[in-house]
Amino acid sequence: MRKDFVFTSESVSEGHPDKVADQISDAIVDLFLSKDPEARVACETLTTTQLVVLAGEIRCKGVYENGTWADGALEEIEATVRGVVKKIGYEQSGFHWQTFRFENNLHGQSAHIAQGVDSSSNKDEGAGDQGIMFGFACDETADLMPATLDYSHKILHKMATDRHSGAAPFLEPDAKSQVTLRYKDGKPAAATAIVVSTQHAPGYDEGEKEAELHAYVKSVVAEVLPAELLSGETVYHINPTGSFEIGGPDGDAGLTGRKIIVDTYGGASPHGGGAFSGKDPTKVDRSAAYVTRYLAKNVVAAGLATRCTIQVSYAIGVSQPLSLYVDLHGTGTVTEEALEAALTKVAADRLGKLTPRGIRTGLGLNKPIYGTTAAYGHFGRQPEGDLFPWERTDLADDLKAALA
Repeated sequence: MRKDFVFTSESVSEGHPDKVADQISDAIVDLFLSKDPEARVACETLTTTQLVVLAGEIRCKGVYENGTWADGALEEIEATVRGVVKKIGYEQSGFHWQTFRFENNLHGQSAHIAQGVDSSSNKDEGAGDQGIMFGFACDETADLMPATLDYSHKILHKMATDRHSGAAPFLEPDAKSQVTLRYKDGKPAAATAIVVSTQHAPGYDEGEKEAELHAYVKSVVAEVLPAELLSGETVYHINPTGSFEIGGPDGDAGLTGRKIIVDTYGGASPHGGGAFSGKDPTKVDRSAAYVTRYLAKNVVAAGLATRCTIQVSYAIGVSQPLSLYVDLHGTGTVTEEALEAALTKVAADRLGKLTPRGIRTGLGLNKPIYGTTAAYGHFGRQPEGDLFPWERTDLADDLKAALA
């Protein structure tokens, strides 16, 4: 593994058009799981100027059965979608939560997919699709995340908090950030470049108002990044194209699942290719990515490595994973082979051998907990109540004991 290098990650705000789509899709997942913990949901969202379109497949007791919607269900879906957009803060002529046109194209889940996923008397519940999933952790931040991504998320989260509170009334919902760090001996040593592009109120692209916006962004960066990483040599690019008044779905179409690197590890880890938002936890694109993060984070939290990548793979309709692979990037205190065996044992004891049902029950994923995941990253968040259970480090002692 290289020790000295320059690396960059980016994030996007809750008002970015793709994130608007992700949040709507996950709000639909939460809605159906709140009605039926065994609901099946695959919901895609398209957003553009004054339009939101839903498409996908569902199965939900009491809401959609035998091709029929329950009374009031369609109205509740639309109210949920408009509520998401309202919460984000879009009240603009090009995209307004009250007036955008809404289309609902959700329909029943394919019976052929269902037969592979559902359990029966002679088979366990199978994976909802084939695929490969990766989990990752490193000791660059307290959240055990790549520093470039962690800081990118936190810059935008702070800006959104200030926008909602009224502390930064000149901000509008759409924004992007990018953090470039120089690493020395594998650790963050200096911020070489910070990029922030934010939608803004009229007039904040010139003169004193532009200076106010720039000063505000630099103050947020100074609050988020450790002081030792910033210096007079740090280059800032703040709204480098100039004006950014037209944003969100009015400025660019948004689709569910187009920010998978933002959602995961900022490019510091491989990605299996599957998005998370809009999918119920029988889809291993989501649940297996969560459990591999859980395992990798516990490896680092246990002091068994400072950097850990885990891959698993599945076949649709098959319950057991096809493979488990661990890479400690030369930072481990144990061998990868020993750790693979320990992870398999601990997973069997606590989660049910990494089967879809074992993951869902072990982590408590059959709950309406996904709306919060859909902006500012699915990983590196603080577990609280039922939220972000894959961020717990309660396996660390079990892993150490299994390797003793």
